[in-house]
Amino acid sequence: MNNYVTEAINLKSYNLNDADKIIVMYSKDNGLIRGVAKGIKKPKSKLGARMDLLVANSLQLLKGRSMDTIVQAQTVNHFRKTRENMDKLMLSSYISEVVMNFGEGSEAASEEVYALLYKALNRISNASEKKDMLIAAIKFQLKILLIMGFCVELDTCLCCREQVLDEDMYFSSSMGGIICKECSEHLGVRLKMHYKIRDFLQAMLQFDFDFESDYDKKATEKVCQVCFNLLDEYIKTHTNKRQKSVKLIRELAG
Repeated sequence: MNNYVTEAINLKSYNLNDADKIIVMYSKDNGLIRGVAKGIKKPKSKLGARMDLLVANSLQLLKGRSMDTIVQAQTVNHFRKTRENMDKLMLSSYISEVVMNFGEGSEAASEEVYALLYKALNRISNASEKKDMLIAAIKFQLKILLIMGFCVELDTCLCCREQVLDEDMYFSSSMGGIICKECSEHLGVRLKMHYKIRDFLQAMLQFDFDFESDYDKKATEKVCQVCFNLLDEYIKTHTNKRQKSVKLIRELAG
């Protein structure tokens, strides 16, 4: 009666003692959970590589007073190709950090968040180009913000509420999206955004994660990097936390 089964993705780990670790995971049924992997540091551990970071498992856990214990683990996806490429590893680590920062209190949306996290990690792992990795990360950024109630406004000016069409505009992370040129002048918003960047972000948000639109095909790596950085700043503003992997991602981007 104290056992339960769920699918979960390993996000972080801590040493508990000489033999055991605490694994922080995002689960399909219970959101962010922490489980003790007993004997994981021993060479003959049955859990072994299943408890590596960025691995999806089907788990059996035993409920405890303060923390649950991982009893069994069957790997669903190792995302093996992620570990063969630094860009993939950094972007996947970034995504896991975002989930960690948003994860507390997300139990009601855990199935949706888990599915998004899994798709993003899988798409990044199997991507053949840096552009495709970034597109997966951008879709993740936009959709996790939507799920968590911080959706980016990309259609109407947040000040005058007028629709912004094919014209340059401005973007405010603190206000939550786009500002028209006229309103930006008295609000002091200085971050300019071309309407084609806005259109690209709208497509990434509106289409299903797995759908490859013309925007996916035509986007350049440079445009994707700009959009990724923009959304990272937005996420930082609304979580009050900066993802540690971002600095290295930007260094790799040159």
